[in-house]
Amino acid sequence: MREYESFIFRSYDFNMEQKTLSCSYAYDDDLTFIENYIFDFPFAPDIDNKALDIAFQTLFFMAGVSYYKMYLANKIVVEKGQLDIASAQFFSKTYQKGLGEFFFKNNIHPNRAVVFPVNTETIEALPTKHGSGKIVAIGGGKDSLLSTEILRSEQDLSTWSLGHRQQLTPLIDRINLPHLWVERKLDTQIMQHNDTGAYNGHIPISAIFAATGTIVALLSGNRDVVVSNENSANDPTLFYQGVAINHQYSKSLEFEIDFQKYLQNRLGDGVRYYSLLRPFSELSIAEMFSKYFYKYKDVFSSCNRAFTQKADGLFWCGQCAKCAFTFLILTPFISRQDLESLWGHNLLLDAGLERIYEQLLGIQGDKPLDCVGEIRESRAAMRLAQEVYPELRKYHFDLPLDYDWHEIKQDSMPVEIRTVLMRQIAI
Repeated sequence: MREYESFIFRSYDFNMEQKTLSCSYAYDDDLTFIENYIFDFPFAPDIDNKALDIAFQTLFFMAGVSYYKMYLANKIVVEKGQLDIASAQFFSKTYQKGLGEFFFKNNIHPNRAVVFPVNTETIEALPTKHGSGKIVAIGGGKDSLLSTEILRSEQDLSTWSLGHRQQLTPLIDRINLPHLWVERKLDTQIMQHNDTGAYNGHIPISAIFAATGTIVALLSGNRDVVVSNENSANDPTLFYQGVAINHQYSKSLEFEIDFQKYLQNRLGDGVRYYSLLRPFSELSIAEMFSKYFYKYKDVFSSCNRAFTQKADGLFWCGQCAKCAFTFLILTPFISRQDLESLWGHNLLLDAGLERIYEQLLGIQGDKPLDCVGEIRESRAAMRLAQEVYPELRKYHFDLPLDYDWHEIKQDSMPVEIRTVLMRQIAI
């Protein structure tokens, strides 16, 4: 593999007429990459351009991870954008921890340093005016749909998404709220370099979502960027050379709090980012979502493969860990017939998925590198499923008697939002 001395954050530029943000990155003076974001929705009439520039910088630095990971140059150079100590530390940590799975898969030490340079002594928070609206990030699965339904009665509620417009359109139509579309265009050279030996693997994609959402909020005149990351996103997937590796790091409470501090330092209270579902287990979320399952059953999917293949709409592959886990946690709350109809067969009784279920239950091997729940909640779900399917008693495991999957856990959402949440789930 070719080695480069420096990874360079060259520049970012926003074309207001074309509604396009272009981010330029390079390796030394040899390779140059351009990534574009198209914000395809009506803009607010009174945009704060200084705040918007800070948001552009944030996405510029965050999105660079897709290109930085290719050759892992030891030196990072910033030619445009400001980084004080706190900002540089935030991006360094997000890259280093967010690339944990990538390091594991590529046999790279998990504590490999990622050092963003400091190029300004201090940056004072920009006092930013804000609207009162909320934008809920839609990923296609049950979690974001539950957040949307919980907040549906709130005023000034919109949804937004990043990419996959063709797959998501039927779902967005079903939601029937104002929607803000964003298209991301990766530099196609990435695929060429992957084919010739560049590093490839998982990136902290939810951190890119967070940064993109900040721009969407400012352009649309809204304040709150609402995501739907649950408590189990905090749980490490595996340990590699003694270091916890979390496939969902950029969905974790740790990242959420770090990003909130970063926004506070740069934009004050102008934009707020938080997860509405942080207090809940995946099993509890499945129970709450079951109320809306029949509204969305033919247009939603939590299967990641639905977003990596060309299709007219969303689908469930029925073969991956995400499908296996989702089928498991919905089993206590949705009829067997409806689940089998959705997947085409019964995943719990599929002999080809036994290995995955053993991993989900912590019986053999590490938990799958996918967005799945804690081992304890998988076991709690399986205990409930065993009441429906006696043949599942072939899975033997322990579950603490005091484990309560309804327990409300820590979150970092604003107090008034938590009040709305608790009122709605009590109905």
